[in-house]
Amino acid sequence: MSQPAIEVTGLGKRYVIEHESRHDSLRDTLHHSARKLWRRFRWGTGFQTEEFWALRDVSFAINPGEVVGIIGRNGAGKSTLLKILSRITEPTAGTIRLRGRVASLLEVGTGFHPDLTGRENIFLNGAILGMSRAEIRRKFDEIVAFAEIERFLDTPVKRYSSGMYVRLAFAVAAHLEPEILIVDEVLAVGDAAFQKKCLGKMQDISLHQGRTVLFVSHQLSAIEALTNRALVLEKGSLYADAETPVARNLYLDLIGASGTRDAATWGRGEHAQIMGVTLLDTAGQPQPAYVPGEPFRVAVDVQTDGHAQLSLELFLKADGTTRIGMASLWHLHNRLLPAQPGKHRCVLDFGSLPLATGTYFLDVATSVPNVCMDHEVENALAFEVPLSLHGTPPFNFKKSYGFGCLALPCIDIRSEPAS
Repeated sequence: MSQPAIEVTGLGKRYVIEHESRHDSLRDTLHHSARKLWRRFRWGTGFQTEEFWALRDVSFAINPGEVVGIIGRNGAGKSTLLKILSRITEPTAGTIRLRGRVASLLEVGTGFHPDLTGRENIFLNGAILGMSRAEIRRKFDEIVAFAEIERFLDTPVKRYSSGMYVRLAFAVAAHLEPEILIVDEVLAVGDAAFQKKCLGKMQDISLHQGRTVLFVSHQLSAIEALTNRALVLEKGSLYADAETPVARNLYLDLIGASGTRDAATWGRGEHAQIMGVTLLDTAGQPQPAYVPGEPFRVAVDVQTDGHAQLSLELFLKADGTTRIGMASLWHLHNRLLPAQPGKHRCVLDFGSLPLATGTYFLDVATSVPNVCMDHEVENALAFEVPLSLHGTPPFNFKKSYGFGCLALPCIDIRSEPAS
């Protein structure tokens, strides 16, 4: 049995955060400044310090040829993990074994010199990745064709847009034959066509070339389309290591927990406070899932101070991050919430929504139309669509198939002879 391409054991990364006390009066500021200079002179620091573990006791193994996703909330430790694996940052604890050459694409322009041209940076970046000049020359034409920057090949990259940076950086990293390719969220900078092109290239690298890919993204549809396994990071620890559908559901539970299970933490706005959001069935009872073909009804409980110009907005999200639809009392229906102070329930009926199978979220907000948002709650409601296109031929339309989130069945289909 072959050894893992990536083997991580007990990995930890600790940072030391310095804090400086705030002083409002001039006397306190002068006194504190003098003390700080004395302490720096005598002990080398004038700040209080705190330890922060960006990663702690993380262990996993990835076999050659596997494509593994890494998902987690902002601050979970994803980028820190990739920087350690890419040898940019040293770990504080634990061991890492990498069996093969590593190419990483972490930030726009990493490994590029802004004053050099695109042509020169291909050779520079290739050398950084450990390739010989002969290897770079052999792959040069493929890199340029993939990046689609032929016209600007001899232009200094400091004049490139962020999208052009990403095109060239990914092309170099993917074509110089690394055994391990590490890709961060940076691909989100590119346009949709280029993202699709990159995903196809990563699939080719893993399936046909047997190389290992580690892919970080907040776009769960991309994770589901590309990977069979995913790691979920939470507060610097490995929360789950499972097949992608299982890992996705665990991650959605995590990000949903902050919005759907504790309305007491939602806060309030200047004029209103959203108290609760509920998905209703046809009998008006709460339900955790929605079956396409049935009416999609949402009840929003909101308390207002009686402000005469308050609207209600709902935003439908496909994967916890991507908004795919909007509802608005004012902007779409020219209506407002009641102007009487107190608690009100607003029930919105959207008819049938032909959604793909998966997990969805609703962001809910009150607003003063054309002025400002008043109270906004992200992920106020999470719900499942267990099986799409209910009552039709048995095709389970899933978001992970890459066809989108909304099914569009035809009301009528006719065939006519061509003239």
